[in-house]
Amino acid sequence: MTEPEQSTVRKYQLVGPSDSGEVSDLLADLGEKESRHRLQALIAEWLRMENLVVLTGAGTSVSSGGKTMDNLENTVLETVKAMEDLPVGAAAIIEARQNQKEEEKIGFEDWLSFLVNAHHLGAAPCSLFDGIRWNLTAEPSQDDLSSLIDRIGKAIFAECALSLPETSSFAARSADIPPHLSFLAKLVARDSNLGRAHLFTLNYDTLFEQAMEMLGIQYFDGFTGRADARFDPSIYGLDIYYPGEVSEGRVRRFDKFVHLYKLHGSIHWQVRAGEMRARHPDLQPFKGYLSINDPAEKANRLVELAGSVPAIGILPTANKFVQTLAMPFAHLFRLFQIRLASPQTFLLVLGYGFGDDHVTRIIETALMNPSLVMLVVEPDPYSETIERVRRYKDLGKRAFVLTPTEAAFSEAEFKYATFDDFARSIMPDVRWLDDFLRMRRFEKQIAPETGQKGNNEDRA
Repeated sequence: MTEPEQSTVRKYQLVGPSDSGEVSDLLADLGEKESRHRLQALIAEWLRMENLVVLTGAGTSVSSGGKTMDNLENTVLETVKAMEDLPVGAAAIIEARQNQKEEEKIGFEDWLSFLVNAHHLGAAPCSLFDGIRWNLTAEPSQDDLSSLIDRIGKAIFAECALSLPETSSFAARSADIPPHLSFLAKLVARDSNLGRAHLFTLNYDTLFEQAMEMLGIQYFDGFTGRADARFDPSIYGLDIYYPGEVSEGRVRRFDKFVHLYKLHGSIHWQVRAGEMRARHPDLQPFKGYLSINDPAEKANRLVELAGSVPAIGILPTANKFVQTLAMPFAHLFRLFQIRLASPQTFLLVLGYGFGDDHVTRIIETALMNPSLVMLVVEPDPYSETIERVRRYKDLGKRAFVLTPTEAAFSEAEFKYATFDDFARSIMPDVRWLDDFLRMRRFEKQIAPETGQKGNNEDRA
């Protein structure tokens, strides 16, 4: 029997400036094998730059149960609408939103912004809120708006209480390893003489934190302490070293270390006694919540979980910029700007569609840094992001986008140049990830033996 022929369709294109300055596909003249080797060689070269900055968005959480903005809106509104004690005025707002024709709808972020702005207007000392006429079946009060925004926020955060699978579920095959583990293992495998990796994320979930704990990667996230951590931005100025050896006369850096920045907050952030705190919640109860499809059942479950759902974060509204001026967000965004302005910077963008104007403006300003290289991983070859990056050539001429070829996309949509694909197949590999998987397989092998021994002892 002959081996089945592999597809010869070139899977990736790398859109960016050539030596002549023209923006084109830099892999166009290469075959599948040669293009992959060229792509990985370029990424390996960029990963060796002194200042490594990664920006991740919602796309990095999709394979772990995270939702796109459209799916998030539908799920959240149906859940809130099903709450038995939802005020009539609040229910009327949701009903009006759901009854709008698709061609007349504004985006979820813009709609939520309208609610937040109306709430602020009503709370003003000289409010004209009473003079506003709502074209709804019921007139919402200021309390109705406050209740609705709070419930929507809690529902959004609850949908982000995602968990990585237990290691036993992917120990058998490396192909099953969660992409967060594969990505982080390769991220920290850089030369220890280079600067630490800086991971900025716009997501509320804790998938990266979970992956780092599985891999034994130490990280600083702006909080000091463990059980009830307190926000302290000076933590980002620290590093981890082994104690100095007398024979060597110098200290040695801890290899596996990352600086983590949650630009929009996190599901485990809280404010208590006027202080920003971080306490990781037990995510086990949320697994049952996320698996529920019936809105009424989900609403009842959310009420039970309400006390466990933090509400410190920047909600997905169009006026996020105002919220970023408050602590700790102002400090985190300032650090984002500082890192991008540093010499010899490689900016890797994953799962972000350039839909946040404030973040996008920071990136576009940073492209004026003459030594910055940016790679955007975009799974849709027809995305507006590609044309945006094409225009960046006039700013720095070092902006690239990795995306599937049209032929590969037509064969398998959203398979190539996703976060999963990049982490597992494109990003240069490292050996110690194999050691981690080998350890997990060993643990899985001895588990039945332990159980069998216990049974034999019981029978004795």
